Amino acid sequence: MKSDMELITSEGKRRDGRSPEDIRKIKIEAGVLHRADGSCYLEWGGNKVLAAVYGPREAVPRHTQNPLRAIVQARYNMAAFSVEDRKRPGPDRRSVEISKVISEALERVVLTEQFPRASIDVNIEVLDAEAGTRCAGLTAAAVALIDAGIPMRDIPVACAAGKIGGQVVLDLGKEEDNFGDADLPIAISPRTGEVLLLQMDGHLTLDEFNQAFDLAVKGCHIVSEIQKKAIMHKYQSAAAEVQE
Repeated sequence: MKSDMELITSEGKRRDGRSPEDIRKIKIEAGVLHRADGSCYLEWGGNKVLAAVYGPREAVPRHTQNPLRAIVQARYNMAAFSVEDRKRPGPDRRSVEISKVISEALERVVLTEQFPRASIDVNIEVLDAEAGTRCAGLTAAAVALIDAGIPMRDIPVACAAGKIGGQVVLDLGKEEDNFGDADLPIAISPRTGEVLLLQMDGHLTLDEFNQAFDLAVKGCHIVSEIQKKAIMHKYQSAAAEVQE
C-alpha cells in the first residue's frame, strides 16, 4: 500500500527520529512466569510480547511422536486487543504461517535428538503490536527456551530491514511497515551465521536485497547482545538470592 506520507527526510531522518541504521529500543526480561518451564517478556519499539516454554514432555497425540527426536511446536498468536483493527481472537492464516516458520527456525538450533518422542511447546503471545512481531516473537522464544534449560546449539535471534522512500533501513516501524516499499525479516544463528528464517514482502533490486540482508544481520547481532544480557541478569539474580 502506497502513501504520500514522508517516511524519511532528505537529511536521512525517519519519522521517529532514527537514522537508517538505528534499531528501536529493546527491553528483554527472562523468567517472568512461574508456572512455565521457561519464559520471557520482550518490548521492541511498540511491540510487547510474552513467550512461554513447556517441556520437553511426551508428545500428544501419540501419532505426532518422532522416535528419533523431539518436535518443536511454536504457537504465535496476536491478542484481540493487540491492534486497533483486529476483528476476532484466535489464529488466522498469518498466525498459522508465522507459527510454522518460527517452529522450523527453532528446530534448527534445539538439540532435539536428546529428547525422542517428546514435544517442546513454545507459546508466543503478542500483547501489543507495532511492526516486526515475528522477529520479536522468535527473539523472545529463544530467551524462554534458554530459561527453560533446553539445550541448543546457539541462541537464535531475528531482526528485519526494509526499504522506505527508496532507501534501505533497519528495523521498520509501524508506518514504515505499512507504507514502505519492502520488508525483509531474517533470523540467524549468531555464532555460525546460519540463516534460520528469511522472508520478504515487497520489491528490492539485487543490490538493495544484499544491502538489506547485511543490515538485518547487523541488527541481529545487536539484539543478540541484549538477549545475552537478559539471560545473564536472570542467573546472576538467582545466584544472589541463593547466597542470601
